[in-house]
Amino acid sequence: MVKVVMLWFVVINIIGYVVMSEDKNKARKRRERVPEKTLFLLAAMGGALGVLIAMYRKRHKTRHTSFRIGIPLLLLLNIFLYSYFLR
Repeated sequence: MVKVVMLWFVVINIIGYVVMSEDKNKARKRRERVPEKTLFLLAAMGGALGVLIAMYRKRHKTRHTSFRIGIPLLLLLNIFLYSYFLR
């Protein structure tokens, strides 16, 4: 079970980082964007760390209060859930 949870943690956070980074690239090119719901869903599914890192490394969505507050709160929820499943 621990290996599965750790694998999930790594994969979902990589996906969160890549999707957030890709959305920033699309924003620069004025192309169709990733819905904010999708970004929050990835964070809620355990990828909040990846989304948060991309958010600040790429300077993307940092002016949106919903992201500045919501993603760190989801990260706290992720920490709680991961620690529960890794016991």
